[in-house]
Amino acid sequence: MQTDRPFDYLIPEALEDTIQPGMRVWVGFGKGSRKLMGMVIGLADHAEFDGELKPILAILDAAPVLDPELLKLSKWLADTTFAFWITCVQTMLPAQLKAAADKWVHPLTPAGHALIPSAQALDDLPEAALAPVLKAVQHGDLEVKYRLHDRAKVKTVAHIVPDKTEAEYAEIKQTLNGNAKQQAHLLDLLTQWHHQNLTPAIPDVKNEIPRAQITAAVKKGWLHLVEQEVYRDPYPQMQGQALTKPLALTVDQQQVVDQVTQAVDDHDPQTFLLEGVTGSGKTEVYLQIIAQALQQGQTALMLVPEIALTPQMVKRVRGRFGERVAVLHSGLSSGEKFDEWRRIERHEAQVVVGARSAVFAPLTNIGVFIIDEEHESSYKQADAPRYHARDVVLHRAQTMHAPVVLGSATPSLESRARAEKGVYTKLVLPKRINQQPMPPVHLIDMRQAYQAGGRDGFSKPLLDALQQRLDRHEQSVLLLNKRGFSSFVMCRECGYKVQCPNCDISLTLHMDSHSLKCHYCGHEEPIPTTCPNCGSKKIRYYGTGTEKVAASLNQLLPQARVLRMDVDTTRKKGSHARLLKQFGNHEADILLGTQMIAKGLDFPDVTLVGVINADTALGLPDFRAGERTFQLLTQVSGRAGRADKPGEVFIQTFNPEHYAIQYATKQDYEGFFYAEMAIRHRGDYPPYFFTMKLTVSHPDEAQAAKAIYSLAAQLNAVLSDSARVLGPTPGAIARLKKRYYYQMVIKYKREPQLNAALAKILDETQASVKNGFQVAIDPEPQSFM
Repeated sequence: MQTDRPFDYLIPEALEDTIQPGMRVWVGFGKGSRKLMGMVIGLADHAEFDGELKPILAILDAAPVLDPELLKLSKWLADTTFAFWITCVQTMLPAQLKAAADKWVHPLTPAGHALIPSAQALDDLPEAALAPVLKAVQHGDLEVKYRLHDRAKVKTVAHIVPDKTEAEYAEIKQTLNGNAKQQAHLLDLLTQWHHQNLTPAIPDVKNEIPRAQITAAVKKGWLHLVEQEVYRDPYPQMQGQALTKPLALTVDQQQVVDQVTQAVDDHDPQTFLLEGVTGSGKTEVYLQIIAQALQQGQTALMLVPEIALTPQMVKRVRGRFGERVAVLHSGLSSGEKFDEWRRIERHEAQVVVGARSAVFAPLTNIGVFIIDEEHESSYKQADAPRYHARDVVLHRAQTMHAPVVLGSATPSLESRARAEKGVYTKLVLPKRINQQPMPPVHLIDMRQAYQAGGRDGFSKPLLDALQQRLDRHEQSVLLLNKRGFSSFVMCRECGYKVQCPNCDISLTLHMDSHSLKCHYCGHEEPIPTTCPNCGSKKIRYYGTGTEKVAASLNQLLPQARVLRMDVDTTRKKGSHARLLKQFGNHEADILLGTQMIAKGLDFPDVTLVGVINADTALGLPDFRAGERTFQLLTQVSGRAGRADKPGEVFIQTFNPEHYAIQYATKQDYEGFFYAEMAIRHRGDYPPYFFTMKLTVSHPDEAQAAKAIYSLAAQLNAVLSDSARVLGPTPGAIARLKKRYYYQMVIKYKREPQLNAALAKILDETQASVKNGFQVAIDPEPQSFM
């Protein structure tokens, strides 16, 4: 169980002058020898606890890892997202600062010594030995003790320090045999380094001097080695590059930069919504605004939605500001993240670029906050604390007195509605910077496509357009929002679909691994050759995934070089950047991918964008389905014709009359905004109403249903008549990872008692965790599924 309140501990005399709020400490907790990492949130002269106080055992940090601003932010985060305070604190720290405790067993009696002769880590014991060891602990023959396991490890490199004078090295060289050429060479180098006062790193001289010679020289007293800390660089390939110069701005861009930089100069925490069509030069605007903040001696925080976008954005930002830029996103190793975090915390980096979690970067004196593609749902955290990065940025901006820029070609309805009411200041970039028109969009009705010569999910016009680009040595981007080979496997005799044993969802076929996989829990099994239900051999694949489309393209256009970009092909570290670099170097003609290729990518030779199936999201039971479809189609259309060559877009759909597809075809955001707002108003959905989702899960369906109805009764008792309650109902996917999900959604405008009631539920339902229940409270969910 979590304990969502502060605890009083005694500060030992030796630590009185050292301990500060924001430091991690090691404390005993509860009965027995259990030890935990805690965070100091404040100091007091006297305790509120009447009993005997336990002392703090150790401090883990030389200086606070959370400054006063971030400490306050952690409490605000806990209150607004209905999460435990310590969970919020841990969310704000890099993984290497989340210290844990290893359990060690120590023998106490002769019987204990016979079982475990000396102290041993419990996790290192073989499985067969665990049961007798645990019994011995219960009998008192063994004792479990906790040892601090702090993962915060810095990387060091050995440096060579000459220990003799130049004259002494000359004397030693005279005594060498004539064939000791390597030793003579090392002595020459040591003389040179001593003269120039250099201490070179071993990796820098490994080609000149073998490591064995250096080790031997240490024993002879010629030199000694000193370990020096080095940072792990996530983008070593960008080191030493010349910095780019600011570009000349268009009149529209200059107006935007002037308005925002004025707010930077005035420390005015107003929020700007920058609505700029794709290719209108939003990134250059961001860079010039950041430059103004840096000129004022301030820092800047910039968020991007996808890891796939980060390499390109980092290249642009680091290309302009060099070593002053730090990067934070989940694609980095834990060591790289830790080093980048420390560079920020030590004020060695003044600009941070990153995905959602970078919102907690330990920057001080922030002059401007920028969120690129602000409409993206990836800015919302799916697990506790369920925060939206935009809300955190707006809160930090008020504290720092800094402006916020929310940029997008297709802003979220919530942000655009706030701009309409004057809560945000709306800025517009209506034209592309190269004065190229937006690419023409062709809508292909797939209901007639096969009669007109279409094949394997491709209409004839799209195939012809792809062939044209191959003939002209231009590049194409194809979007399909479904990974894998096909959507499901079904028996044509009895209709049996191969389902996941843990979730209420069909398994997806993956031909590269010759297996069926669940995209929710990771379950994997071989492809069946006969139907498990009726024994028929008529097992067939239905639906289309990126893997299947790539295979079809290889048959339809054998000369085309196809790069596939989806979750399966980008699992390895650096794979996003590698694939994009390959495409940028013209090592492929067609980039095929899921929504990760829809935004931010800027390749001058891409003149064709094709959407294989625009209807993927339209059938989802979510009120944002139309908005997501419009945004995705508009964003991916903007990848075409971004340089001098004109572009063209083909959208394949079975619903050509749908309003979201019609407005996306015209690239008409304003028209879509007013049409969608009318629909939201009729249904009492955001931005007209706030929403709150409550989910209960349990391995037993009846228990989950009983619990959600009990919580619904508790909430209905405090809600006003103007609130709208949807449910309780089973989740859209009722079973996931062997757990049954039930949910209810509350739509409201103002409910003074709701937050207190939800906080009470959070506290009371803790006890039910040990009975298999999980309760989640999600403010402003991005999905009702």
